[in-house]
Amino acid sequence: MNILVCMKQTFDTEEKIVLENGKVKEDGVQFIINPYDEYAIEEGIRLKEELGGQVTLICVGPERSEEALRKGLAMGADEAVFVADETLFGDEFTISQVLAAVIKDRPFDIILCGNQAVDDGSGQVAVRLAELLNIPHISTITKLEIQGAEVVANRDAEGDIEIITASLPILVTAQQGLNEPRYPSLIGIRKANKKPMERLTAADLNLNGAEIAAKVQIVETFLPTPKTGGKILSGDLADQVKELVASLRNVDKVV
Repeated sequence: MNILVCMKQTFDTEEKIVLENGKVKEDGVQFIINPYDEYAIEEGIRLKEELGGQVTLICVGPERSEEALRKGLAMGADEAVFVADETLFGDEFTISQVLAAVIKDRPFDIILCGNQAVDDGSGQVAVRLAELLNIPHISTITKLEIQGAEVVANRDAEGDIEIITASLPILVTAQQGLNEPRYPSLIGIRKANKKPMERLTAADLNLNGAEIAAKVQIVETFLPTPKTGGKILSGDLADQVKELVASLRNVDKVV
């Protein structure tokens, strides 16, 4: 079985966010494998152990992302494909186009992705990729079974579970609860540095960065307003309602 796992390196969720000149400061910050992508990597490795085959990691990102790829290889993936060409960086539209170009001529049975990235939280890249490849997808899975060409997945449906069947080839996105990602062993870490990592550029993929440029522009980045203590309304009920509505309209500006 040919198993592809799309992954991303993200800001460690334990790090303190610091803004400098309107951008998140990255100096001295710890970066990690996107937590949802760790579930996808683990599930890919489990499928390989159960059904045989090969796990290939695919990442589009800056040079620092190689560290995350090496960790995925240390966990048990077999090889990696790394696109570190800055002309191909962009939004969800851009990244899905790049991933589709990487995958379109490669044999695969299943593509696993994280449900979303913890830095932007859009959850768009994987489903866009499935559409570009013209294959079915099942999102937010918490259980996966494959028998022959049939796929049965439990899908998290906001507090409930949907059981969905489909056929290979397919793309699925991993939700928390799908598995418990393993820690790389010492032997795995040593082997990771010797496993193949293919590096691709825009020229290799026959892509023009300008043609797949981001559709979304970030206008401003800012920290949330610090939380303050609550306010207890007093007086008659009618006066409390008037004060509440006025506050929602003029202070919080939500109505």
